[in-house]
This record gives sequence, structure tokens and C-alpha cells, in this order.
Amino acid sequence: MSDYIYMLESHLSPDQNWVVDEVQAAAAQANVNIFLAGGAMRDMLAGFRIRDLDFVVEGNALKLANAVAGHAGAKTVSIDENRKAAELVFQNGATVQIAMSRQEKYARSGAKPQVSAATIQEDLRGRDFTCNAIALSLNRASRGLLLDPMNGLADIDRRELRSVSAYGFYDDPSRLLRLVRFRIRLGFTIEERTAMQVANAREAEVQKLVPPRALGEELKRIGAEDSPCEVLKALEAAGLLALFSPALVGPKANWAGLARFEKLSHLLPDDPRTRAARLGPFLYALAEKLAPKEKQALIKATDLLKAEVDQWQKLEARAKKLETALRSARIKKASQVYAIVSTAAPDDVLFVMYHSALKPVQERLRNYFQKYLPAVLEITPEEWGQIEGKPGTPRYEKARDALLADRLDRRPRKAEPAGEAAPPQPGPGSPPLSEPILARRRT
Repeated sequence: MSDYIYMLESHLSPDQNWVVDEVQAAAAQANVNIFLAGGAMRDMLAGFRIRDLDFVVEGNALKLANAVAGHAGAKTVSIDENRKAAELVFQNGATVQIAMSRQEKYARSGAKPQVSAATIQEDLRGRDFTCNAIALSLNRASRGLLLDPMNGLADIDRRELRSVSAYGFYDDPSRLLRLVRFRIRLGFTIEERTAMQVANAREAEVQKLVPPRALGEELKRIGAEDSPCEVLKALEAAGLLALFSPALVGPKANWAGLARFEKLSHLLPDDPRTRAARLGPFLYALAEKLAPKEKQALIKATDLLKAEVDQWQKLEARAKKLETALRSARIKKASQVYAIVSTAAPDDVLFVMYHSALKPVQERLRNYFQKYLPAVLEITPEEWGQIEGKPGTPRYEKARDALLADRLDRRPRKAEPAGEAAPPQPGPGSPPLSEPILARRRT
């Protein structure tokens, strides 16, 4: 086994490893060359957790994406017909992009690129930064071969961001925004020559040519970062935040709210579904101080899709149901709180934590994350296997709920007075405890 294959498997979750196997098998069946590239390789080589899987195909990528979706039960989230790329989400939550190996040529700064099929080496030489211009072969004859034509591995070792091309920021001005985000996320410095290229591009005012949709996509990615507030402040310092909306610079910048959003978002599970669910609460916090006309100007400037706007502007009404349930005087037990929160949509939970001023609601949410959820996560795999019945059946659900109530609602045992014997404990022959599974999370 190649050292890089071993490294990859070590960095991937079991769900992601399964996805890689499925995509490899589909590519072999279609007789096309496939590579893992971009952010997945950068994060693996830099020692970060891999969030998303980016596959590059020397062949018909959209046909392969359809085959993968049909065979593995993935959902196609978006398709870029120009770049021949598709985004997929699998039932286990893993997110994937399958794209054609390509070359892009720009008639002018910020224009839609002319795309043509290319080899993987040509594809890597046309990328934004050297740390993203690395690929790993997943083909049978060369599996585990690392492709690094721009010496990106050395830049990762130096923890530097270096532009692949001297004209990269002129061709695609949105790379100016991406550079700032990568600098904050990775903790890398900007290579000296790249910094000069940025200065030259800014002097030519190419930042004004960033397409609205590119601004919207970048805003979505910022909201999913671990430190979105820090990224936005870095963009403000670079004079780039006003591209999204001039109203975000100055007294209407909601830094306190964004810092609160950032802190609360870390309480939720760190998985692709939950990261995607941050968009609505993030946009709400970002634009909380803006006037209605300024919010509409932000939507127009970033070309947000209707579904994305709905995630933001319909969030408060949707989350009201969760807030009402959590404030109910009928809630007397920890298991009731757990049942409500664990089955709620992640964006509803995050928004209620951020927005609700009701003390009982905040206390119950705090207890859920600090007490109830950790208690359920302490359940061992052996206990999980002892639940009676088959998952999905009424018998199984009843047994799960009963054990959940027992685990969360029992009161801590009081300390025994000195000299008194402790009550007898169940012995090896005692009947096994049933065990709940985590309540399914609605996304």
C-alpha cells in the first residue's frame, strides 16, 4: 500500500472511506482515470481533518456523477454545466464534488471562463494556489501516486500560500477573497511574490469585477468556517468586505452577534450537514443590524438563490416552534428536553440559542449540550447492541425510549453514610440493559 493511500485512509472517517471506495469502483467500471485533488489533499498533507472530497476525472465527470448517485444513493445538490462538475451528498452525510479535468481561459477579468477538457497535469497547473494543486491517483495501475507539478507540498511544509500563476488574480478576482479565508483557516502566511501580485491586482481594481454569484458562494463558505468572524474582520482590514455590502462596514457591522454565533456553532456536531445548516443563522447574524433595503441590496450583490434566502429569512418563523416546545411548562424531565432538541433541525437549534431571550429555553439548551448529550454519547457499543427488537420497529423504539429515560432521568445516588453497606450491584448474571440509539436528526 502506498504511504499516501495509508495517510488518506487514516485521515478519512469510515463514511468518507466508504465513499472513496464507491467512487473508485464507479470510475473503474466506466474506465476513466480518477484522482483525489484540491482541498482534500491539502488538508490531508497539512494535518487537518478532511471536510469534503474533491474528485477529478479525465473523462465524462457528469456521467460518472450520475452513476455514483444512482448506485450509492447520493443526492445531486448542484451541477455546473460549464465546468462539468457536480456536487453530491451521500446518505451518511459525506459531501463530494466530481469534476472534469479541465483548462480554463478568461477573455477578461471576472468573465465566465471558456472550459475545455485537459489532462490532470494541465488541470493542476491551472489552479489557484499551489497547496490546492496536488492530486492523488486512485487508478488501479498508479494508485497512490502523488502528482505535485507546482511543488505545493513544499509550500505546505513551509506553511505558505503561493499563487500558481502571476495572472491568477486577474483571471479570477474572487481568489483575492479566497486567499484571505485560507490564510485564516490554515494559519499560513502569504508568500512574498504572491503578496506583490495581490497588490498589483488591487491597484488595477480587479476586486470590483468579482461576479455576484462568486461573492455569494464565498459568503456561504465563510459561514461554514470555524472562525467566520475572524475571516470577515480580515476581509474588512483588506478593504474587501464592502464588496458584499457597504453597509457591513461601519456601525452596522454586527461583530458582537457574529462572535456569539461563532461560539454557539461550535456546540453543534461538526459534520457536513450541520455545517451546511449554519448558513441561515450566519446570514441572520451578519445582517441583523441592516435595514430592509440594505438586506435586499446584500441579496442582490451576492446573487443568493431563493433557497439560500429562505434559509435565512424564514428561519425565525420556523424556529418559533422549537422555542415554544422548549418553554412549555409540561417539560419536567431531561429525556423530554433531549427528545425535542435531538430531533430538531440544526439551524433551528442554533438560531434559538442565538436569538431566544427566554431563560427556561436557554437553560434547557445549555443542559442539553452540557449534560444530556454527553450522557447519551457515553453509551458503549456493547450497550447499543443490546436493544430489543429491530431498528425502526415499535418494539425497538419503545425499548430505546425507556432506556433513554432511565439514563437521563435517574437522580444521582446520594453518598452513603460511613459504615453502611452500599446497595447490591447487578452481577454477571443480571439481565442486560437495553440501549437507545441517538435520536435521528432532521436536517
